[in-house]
Amino acid sequence: MHAAKIEEHIYLVDVEPAGIKGFIASYILKGDSVAIVETGPTSSIPNLLLGLERLKINPSEVAYVAVSHIHLDHGGGAGTLMKYLPKAKLIVHPRGAPHLVNIEKLWQQSRQVLKEIAEIYGKPEPIPEDKIITAADGMVFDVGNGVQLKVVETLGHASHHLSYYEPLSGGIFCGDAAGIYLSEFDTHVPTTPPPFRLDIALSSLAKLVNLKPSVLYYSHFGEASDGVYKLQTYGEQLKLWTKIAKQGLEKRENLETIVGRIVTEDEFLKKAEGYVRAHPILSHAVLNESVRGIVDFVEKQCSL
Repeated sequence: MHAAKIEEHIYLVDVEPAGIKGFIASYILKGDSVAIVETGPTSSIPNLLLGLERLKINPSEVAYVAVSHIHLDHGGGAGTLMKYLPKAKLIVHPRGAPHLVNIEKLWQQSRQVLKEIAEIYGKPEPIPEDKIITAADGMVFDVGNGVQLKVVETLGHASHHLSYYEPLSGGIFCGDAAGIYLSEFDTHVPTTPPPFRLDIALSSLAKLVNLKPSVLYYSHFGEASDGVYKLQTYGEQLKLWTKIAKQGLEKRENLETIVGRIVTEDEFLKKAEGYVRAHPILSHAVLNESVRGIVDFVEKQCSL
């Protein structure tokens, strides 16, 4: 577990599920009280709690836990974490909240899609309904001393996705709305699993661009400057993948062939191809599920 100060009031904790470093970040914001953005999965909660301890944060200081969405790698650990935070409320999209109160459907669907990766993440625990705040676009959560989180609804990756704008730093906690950032290569790759909606995702990216963020705080993984540029180029990357998928379907190519053409034509993915292919989770998430999400979107659009 690694904890680092990245702004005067923001700390990053690498929660390292199954010992995988540099994959899932949880962010700690310190004002008069404390907010946590992203919990990571159940299996990484001990590391997150250790991070709080090393930052000398008493669990009773935490006022809010904000998750971008309820996929296991982002909010799966929320139920476990909340048991340790006596005063905290969980911030989540209204469509995601019921699945955190009654987690069985979320767990079964996650196991079906993620298979052995779901076991790496661990089964979620339920959260009492009275501990949950269902957040609407534009809501502001204040932890004091000028530190705030402004809710930005950013659908597309999921139908229940939120990002959070932090005015003091001019940064955005973007969840999966801006893809996966691989800092070693200064590049990003899509995270677009089914059911993905390109049109809605591009609209969400435009909302984030309009905020003119100086920095993005990626859940996967870490702080990145030139926020507007990265959001814009990520949108172009999604359009490229969609164009390649459309051409592939017109030629009746299979998924493997479409993946090969994407790897060849996408300059951003090309930078980190070896890393992605060797990664225990990204190899499946990016080169299988993300491409499948784009292909499924194109197929549905063509059938309209």
